[in-house]
Amino acid sequence: HGEPPETYQLALKNNIELIDASCPVVLKLQNRVKNAYDHAVAKNGQIVIYGKEGHAEVLGLAGQTNQNAIIISGKEDLDKIDFTRPVTLFSQTTKSTEGFYKMKGLIEAELQETNNTIPLDANDSICRQVSNREPQLEQFSQQHEVILFVSGKKSSNGKALYTVCQKFNAKSYFISNGEEIEMEWLEGIKTVGICGATSTPMWLMEKVRDFVSDIASLPTRQD
Repeated sequence: HGEPPETYQLALKNNIELIDASCPVVLKLQNRVKNAYDHAVAKNGQIVIYGKEGHAEVLGLAGQTNQNAIIISGKEDLDKIDFTRPVTLFSQTTKSTEGFYKMKGLIEAELQETNNTIPLDANDSICRQVSNREPQLEQFSQQHEVILFVSGKKSSNGKALYTVCQKFNAKSYFISNGEEIEMEWLEGIKTVGICGATSTPMWLMEKVRDFVSDIASLPTRQD
């Protein structure tokens, strides 16, 4: 998920060997946010990040702005933004594309109402590993009677993609392992689809598949 600059400084200060396994997409975004922040400061602008407050990736992104970035997750957060100043908008990489463009539209409307000469620089920084899965999951979730979505409970990416499944199949269930499956979900069901977040390991989905196969004679398909 990446870390703010102070984490690297702390490691350096304490002579700690640091192996950085941050996602390169996130590292690239951190660099973009840092550059945008430097430009925004010079023009009395502000950096706005569409993401989850307190999420590890968002903390790393906000760290590129000396913690001055404004974090928004919904319409209720718009009052944090000063609409008399330029706005540069980014997104946490694992948020939904639909949600980002909805927030972009709301900010544009507010800026137009305040002063239509104030610029909005909106950057769709959502990882395409996430957004490209959305249309696939739309299709997949409609092809099966029940969807078992496998992901860690704290995964923002998992929550976003699960919402896609739920939208197109009301019988979609969010689980972290096979033991969380309730038998009533499978009563009278002929097909089950198993899918997961971009970070869900294949072995975990296979384990869920095997668990379902053991408790019911159902054809399953993974995605």
